Amino acid sequence: MTPQDAGGANPLTQYFLANEGRLIHKWMHYFDIYHRHFEPFRGRPVTVVEFGVYHGGSLQMWKHYFGAGARIVGVDVNPACKALEEDQIEIVIGDQEDRAFLAGLRERIGPVDIVIDDGGHTMAQQIATFEEMFPAVRNGGVYLVEDLHTSYWEEYGGGYKAEGSFIEYAKDLVDQLHGWHRREEPAPVTDYTRQIRGMHVYDSVIVLDKDVVGPPDVQKTGKESF
Repeated sequence: MTPQDAGGANPLTQYFLANEGRLIHKWMHYFDIYHRHFEPFRGRPVTVVEFGVYHGGSLQMWKHYFGAGARIVGVDVNPACKALEEDQIEIVIGDQEDRAFLAGLRERIGPVDIVIDDGGHTMAQQIATFEEMFPAVRNGGVYLVEDLHTSYWEEYGGGYKAEGSFIEYAKDLVDQLHGWHRREEPAPVTDYTRQIRGMHVYDSVIVLDKDVVGPPDVQKTGKESF
């Protein structure tokens, strides 16, 4: 059975369940999240960057899912992953906690439509990667961080309500998203206020929509009732 022949409504789940290619290791509820946020990019000339190559199976899945116009870039610290390159799939070797490496990666690959952080899952890695790679995402693009349960695990630098975890960092992003409404002087409007269109929080996953965001506009239409 080929991936495209497998049963089910979600093409990513279909692919995964029928996969006989390179190893893929994913929580099953992620596939609906991926498809919900990535489906509009299918069949388009997109650049997708995934941190964490592992055995390369998910890169092949993205290649199949997005189609012939997709450029898939995998990033991993393990030099052995370079051997997993193939048509449409490029592998870059580097440490996702190294901000100089990430800045160079931005310059090397140019604007990105989708970033998927499935890398080392430590707090320092996730925060450094977000701060350095979110600016590379095009307006209308998507930034997805997964396996955020590590924000609750001490061995990854997390813990329940631990300062410096990505979950706590993301809570501050929620405050920045609402910067237009806060009443401090001067108004605490940041680059993230102007760039985060929305945030979607799931079990172990946060998805951020990037766009140009201006001050919210409230209007009225219709007639008063009394």
